[in-house]
Amino acid sequence: MQTKKILILCTGNSCRSQIAEAFLKSFDKNLDVHSAGTIPTEKVNPYAVKIMQEIGIDISKNTTKNVNEFLANEFDYVITVCDGAKESCPMFTGKVKNRLHMGFEDPADATGTESEIMNVFRKIRNQIKEEFLKFSNNL
Repeated sequence: MQTKKILILCTGNSCRSQIAEAFLKSFDKNLDVHSAGTIPTEKVNPYAVKIMQEIGIDISKNTTKNVNEFLANEFDYVITVCDGAKESCPMFTGKVKNRLHMGFEDPADATGTESEIMNVFRKIRNQIKEEFLKFSNNL
């Protein structure tokens, strides 16, 4: 069976796409999964690192990447994870067999106490896990 190549895109590549990449890799070690952003932030969001550590997945060494790094690559799937109502999702101009959109609210926009922010990140993490588990089960 040929390895599926998957690219997960969002704007900053600091939260949602990093979480989705980590989940897909945890579901199936044979997938070739990457994530990137159109305007990548300097680093992975520390709250994203914390909420993934809570469930035993370490993304603390992940780095943010610009989508331009992947334009020469071919992918089986490019999946955008932006919340369409709030952001315009990036387009990938490279070679892609399948384009999918799974919109999630941006947890980086959360405000309030540390506990309230963590709860927003957990909620989005759980939504991402659920949707990407369904996706991976259908590959």
